[in-house]
Amino acid sequence: MTLSERPRVTRLSFDAATVRGWREPDGRHHDWPVVYMITDSRKVYVGETTRARHRLRQHLDHPSKAGLREVRVVIDEEFNKSACLDLESRLIALFHADGAYAPLNRNDGQQDSGYFERTTRYQPLFDKVFDRLRTEGMFRRSVDEIENLNLFKLSPYKALNDEQLVAVDGIVEGLLEDLTEGRESASVVRGGPGTGKTVVAIFLLKLLRDIQDSGSGVDPSDEGRFSDFFLDGNRELLDGLRIGFVVPQQSLRKTITSVFRRTPGLKGVTVLSPYTVAASPGIWDLLVVDEAHRLTHRGAGPTRGAFSQRNRDLFGEMSEGRTAVDWISAKSTHQIYLVDGEQTVRPADVSRTVIDGLVARASADHRFYELESQMRVSAGQGYLGFARALLTDSPVPARVPASYDLRFFDDLTDMQSQILERESEVGLSRLVAGYAWRWTSKGDVSVDAPHDISEDGVELRWNRTDTDWISSEGSIDEVGSVHTVQGYDLNYAGVIIGPDIVWDEDHGGVRAVRESHFDREVRSVRDEHELLEYIRNAYYVLLTRGMRGTYVYVCDPALRERVRAAISAEHQ
Repeated sequence: MTLSERPRVTRLSFDAATVRGWREPDGRHHDWPVVYMITDSRKVYVGETTRARHRLRQHLDHPSKAGLREVRVVIDEEFNKSACLDLESRLIALFHADGAYAPLNRNDGQQDSGYFERTTRYQPLFDKVFDRLRTEGMFRRSVDEIENLNLFKLSPYKALNDEQLVAVDGIVEGLLEDLTEGRESASVVRGGPGTGKTVVAIFLLKLLRDIQDSGSGVDPSDEGRFSDFFLDGNRELLDGLRIGFVVPQQSLRKTITSVFRRTPGLKGVTVLSPYTVAASPGIWDLLVVDEAHRLTHRGAGPTRGAFSQRNRDLFGEMSEGRTAVDWISAKSTHQIYLVDGEQTVRPADVSRTVIDGLVARASADHRFYELESQMRVSAGQGYLGFARALLTDSPVPARVPASYDLRFFDDLTDMQSQILERESEVGLSRLVAGYAWRWTSKGDVSVDAPHDISEDGVELRWNRTDTDWISSEGSIDEVGSVHTVQGYDLNYAGVIIGPDIVWDEDHGGVRAVRESHFDREVRSVRDEHELLEYIRNAYYVLLTRGMRGTYVYVCDPALRERVRAAISAEHQ
């Protein structure tokens, strides 16, 4: 078989006689690693095995596969166990996001692991498998189009790395123990931007729901990392549990709600705001809190009154000093917090001390998990250090792989043009900026609405929606703020560092410019060092959105030269 003909895809009917009589001429129906798909007109089950015919016979005997009609088996002479596990998990995630076929797989510990010649040898083979399946109508979109969808980025079918798997394993095992013993619990997962905290949360919720919904007994054909959780006793422990997913950011809540509605098992998980939790009747059995560092300690703007009212309703005379973290604790028996203290961007967010307290308590109870591996930005962990230090008094040189597209721009027109090109090539490319310009156009969606940002002859408007802005119509012609992009991924981010942060030649350091910053909550901070930290944190979030590349433009001339020097340092 020539390279162009590989891998081969064998199709057969999913019935006892056909499976029993199936033979491959090279014997690879019996003792060879393969990936297979069992389908009807709309559903698909994806698996991998080294004993294909035996595994298919097991599936025939299990009620969960009743009604499936056809099998496709992907066979290649160079397949090994690692490659098949990789292809299996990738196909499940692609099927789920694309929507032409709904995967029947449960969450059972798909692992993202490196192996020999993964990129050079096996990825081209996987691409051929996908192209063949798409030609046969099993996918509607290209891989690039699927990977740009929120449903793919937030998919519970994502393969997890070792750190993420350890966290999920430990949390579920601990929760089952706590439920058995009848004790309350609080777990914490901490990680920087791009370490996959939200993916862990959604994977965990899907796993718990899969255990709740599993039938009596374990499917003998399933032997994943979490198979031992799918036992009758565990299903009974979780049966009827009231589970909620708390998302502080309004924009992200709608996106996640949409993902849950399209994901089997997650339709029954309620996506909540902290305010909804506080006002909800009864006690939740489990609340999973994403971006818990964005929980509030006093409300912001129009929500301050509601915050005070929720506190009084919950704690009465003891409400002084209470935060939304206290709401979560008071309204649930078990909590799982996903946190990153470095992404606090507003004074209304809970303090670093509160987050440190959650970590300390979870650590004492052996319920604390750390995520360190960078999953978003292809430049790797070193880029996070660069992004963190870029707007300090001592910026570090950009030591990033040449494959990561990090560029400095002297002219905003050029940067906008390049972002538009990246959008046409790969999509998900946007301009983002610090809140260093008034939102004059707020509420005006007409074509004659005033422009908010004017630099280098470029006139731009802030985002016209607060909800899922990145996917909204017209967002490529707008500029997103930290409040619309935190928690989201971009392929390319064009970051405009505004006049709210400058290099002060007289004092030899970076300084915040209060009068050039227009987030009223941040601007009201009186301490100059604290003000600078909030503004830096916001830019850190913006600088860590781009998976494939980050483009940077700086308004202040003196700071521009320092940032240029850091970015222009020789890439490794």
